[in-house]
Amino acid sequence: MKPPGRTPDGATGTPPQAIRVLVVEDDPVAADAHATYVGRVPGFEVAGVAHTRAEAARALDRTPVDLILLDLYLPDGHGLALLRALRGAGHSVDVFAVTSARDLTVVREGVVLGVVQHVLKPFTFPTLRDRLRQYAEFRQSTGGDGGGGEAGSQAEVDRALSALRAPQPATLPKGLAAATLETVTAALRDAGEEGLTAAAAAEQVGINRITARRYLEHLVTAARAERRPQYGQVGRPEFCYRWLTRY
Repeated sequence: MKPPGRTPDGATGTPPQAIRVLVVEDDPVAADAHATYVGRVPGFEVAGVAHTRAEAARALDRTPVDLILLDLYLPDGHGLALLRALRGAGHSVDVFAVTSARDLTVVREGVVLGVVQHVLKPFTFPTLRDRLRQYAEFRQSTGGDGGGGEAGSQAEVDRALSALRAPQPATLPKGLAAATLETVTAALRDAGEEGLTAAAAAEQVGINRITARRYLEHLVTAARAERRPQYGQVGRPEFCYRWLTRY
């Protein structure tokens, strides 16, 4: 017989069940990346991957799921339409909307339908990891992990909700700021196929060229952008950065 596991404080007990996650994403490359990210977070496991609304519905009918990472733009219907159907059928599964949609009307509708996090593409592993950790803390504090009990005070309710609604900032390399990264990302996306050099990005964003290159290189490392040499001038070639359109 397998011995009981140990809790972090050293006490014996049954190890908590992993939180089962269904990844719903139409882009196969992005779906694989999201599933890989989930599998790297302790306490979570991938219950399945679906590329369409119909596949997601079938997966939910046959597989126990605690959380859905839901892309909103699916080839056979909007993700929120799937969520409305699930709620109508009595499914109470929690949902992270994982999308490039920035329409606040969509965000508000998602909240009404029970979306507990709205994660904007593109994102790195630390971004999703931090939100999954916060979600796990929320589940534990509200009995969603199989526990129960009642809140003893308003402060306890507030603490439970703050775990879900106020995730810690994702970890970035030292010297990089999330706000500047978002601005550089937007400039690179808008540049399309032509891409941007570090000098061009610096001019658009209002930072120096070396700083712009650091942010662009971070996007390359995170597999959100690609770098290629740009020839045509005497001397060393300048690198041009291009956003990877799958994101």
